[in-house]
Amino acid sequence: MRNLFKSSSEHRAVEPKIPRSSSGWSDLYKHLQTTDSLRVLDVGATSANNINFLTGLGHSVYMANFVEDAAKPEWQVPDDSPDARPGATRFNAEGFVAENMDFSGRQFDVITLWDTLDFLPVDLVAPLVNRLHEVMAPGGKLLGFFHTKMLPAETSFSRFHLTAQNQVEMQKVGQYPLVQVFQNRQIERLFQAYSNYKFFLAKDNLAEVIVTR
Repeated sequence: MRNLFKSSSEHRAVEPKIPRSSSGWSDLYKHLQTTDSLRVLDVGATSANNINFLTGLGHSVYMANFVEDAAKPEWQVPDDSPDARPGATRFNAEGFVAENMDFSGRQFDVITLWDTLDFLPVDLVAPLVNRLHEVMAPGGKLLGFFHTKMLPAETSFSRFHLTAQNQVEMQKVGQYPLVQVFQNRQIERLFQAYSNYKFFLAKDNLAEVIVTR
């Protein structure tokens, strides 16, 4: 049964799907094949392919698109800090987490975060990672991708479609800008509340990590 507590609008398949080898997905796929009835939070633009793929393995699927939600102008509020310039705004991270990350008491065994953190407002990154830690079951696994170079002109926000192989299919789905990149030490600090992490080497400019709660 498909369980969708929050879903972004379905994107038409107007862009081509580009295969990309992924050691991180290959490792996580083995876990999904050998463990029954997991709750999976798949982050990003809605993918009917991913829903069918994961439910076909016997897991429950929940969707959220934090990048799309965070791009809404309502989250920009006046910056009332003492050193703020007149008319300056800030991102309301606390309000965003409260409204968009209320999972009604659910805990997740697997989270496919993809490269979401690279496209989020800076002030939202740490609160979002901390909230994911709160809603992950002990021993839960999170798959994250991270761009290693700040190349906005060459980097597009993409949907990652799952396959039964050691690769995912990337498909451009939006015009959201690349905001930041994280190096390994920064990633380690972001996930310091988690029990461990495993990095995977990549030949392109996209690093991969599996983090365990």
